[in-house]
Amino acid sequence: MKGCWNVIFLTLLIAGTGMAQEPLVFDDAGLEARYLILTKEFRCLVCQNQNLADSDAPLAHDLREEIYEMLQAGKTDDQIRAFLVDRYGDFVLYRPPVKPNTVALWLFPALLLGVGAIIVLFAVRRQKRQPVDEETEHEE
Repeated sequence: MKGCWNVIFLTLLIAGTGMAQEPLVFDDAGLEARYLILTKEFRCLVCQNQNLADSDAPLAHDLREEIYEMLQAGKTDDQIRAFLVDRYGDFVLYRPPVKPNTVALWLFPALLLGVGAIIVLFAVRRQKRQPVDEETEHEE
């Protein structure tokens, strides 16, 4: 029975080391700074509410590695952005550019805020126009 537990333990140990990720090593501090900025600029396509730098999703890991390799190959930030946008669309950007297909992303929050302000304005005006409470009328 003890041999069975050893086999299970070794299997789990080997499986755990297979999932370990090697840290990305930068020779240049400037490249590392660019890498950190870029990974915070892109959205994780799996999590959608996290950037690539903060996500633990396997796809985010792959994209971080891809960005690392492109930086090591001498690609510029704009080339890296263009590559990711071509592959995944504007959704990968936390700040998508204003285009006909992204106008709703930019206008919807302002429109929603405006509608909310109008509703509050009408509610306040309506409250002011209501007659005095019945209790105060009965007291007189």
